[in-house]
Amino acid sequence: MKIHRVLNTLRDTLSGKDKAIELSLICLFAQGHLLIEDLPGIGKTTLALVLAKTLGLTFGRIQGTSDLLPSDITGSSVYNKRTESFVFQKGPIFNNVVLVDEINRMSPKTQSALLEPMEEGQVTVDGVTYSLPKPFFLIATQNPIEYFGTFPLPEAQLDRFLMKISIGYPPRAIEREILQRGSLRDEKLGVQAILTPDEVLAIQSEVKKVKVSEKVLDYLLDLVEKTREHPYIRVGLSSRGALSLLAVSKARAYLQDRDFVIPEDIKELSFYVIPHRILLQEEYVGKEKTLLKEILEDLKAPVQ
Repeated sequence: MKIHRVLNTLRDTLSGKDKAIELSLICLFAQGHLLIEDLPGIGKTTLALVLAKTLGLTFGRIQGTSDLLPSDITGSSVYNKRTESFVFQKGPIFNNVVLVDEINRMSPKTQSALLEPMEEGQVTVDGVTYSLPKPFFLIATQNPIEYFGTFPLPEAQLDRFLMKISIGYPPRAIEREILQRGSLRDEKLGVQAILTPDEVLAIQSEVKKVKVSEKVLDYLLDLVEKTREHPYIRVGLSSRGALSLLAVSKARAYLQDRDFVIPEDIKELSFYVIPHRILLQEEYVGKEKTLLKEILEDLKAPVQ
């Protein structure tokens, strides 16, 4: 299968980032958007760019700053003297894969300009609606340590991200190799496309057909209910959050050559789908993954 060629190429090109690669593909094939929360210099930009090139998709980059305007993202109408009319100049959002670097440095007004593209796959400027290219995959990054001059993402914005992940430092052996050979950025940017946009869309359609048994669906619903009933959780997982977990579970099953979801898919991916969607009691803020782990340990998984 071509999808395995994609995985192998990405793993060979981006050494030590196997987990991030798998999760990024799962998010894309589940037709969602990805939030990467990690330190600078870990390879977030390279991951997004190489992913786009390998899948044969166009790439656009937006650098988040406090003075960035919505029109810098969507584009704007420019007056053409020759034709004496306004012509719409498309912004960087009009690409298949869009990297929004340091999204939390953008003002709330500019952040809100991403809601329509992420939710509807379109942009409305001056009363005119423009469709974005398909597939459309937005990857946003933010630094979890530096908060000065930033605008935290509101819950509504966070909920638009199907998954939230971190890349982490590479293993020592991989980092030694990086130091010995130096940067291979130009080589990485020269990777050849393995898929086409139409093939990516076909995979997204196939993912939707992955089956979910009644027992597995009940397991997911039990998990959702536990987050809503837990005494330390103020706001549990929403219905949209449950749909998101189901979608990524199907994508993981597809990547593993299965046409059905198993409990392990839900359990594994819940750590990337649930924590940024729930609100805890004040004294437990920051312990989302710890509480989720306890819930999953108490939850009995169905026997396949």
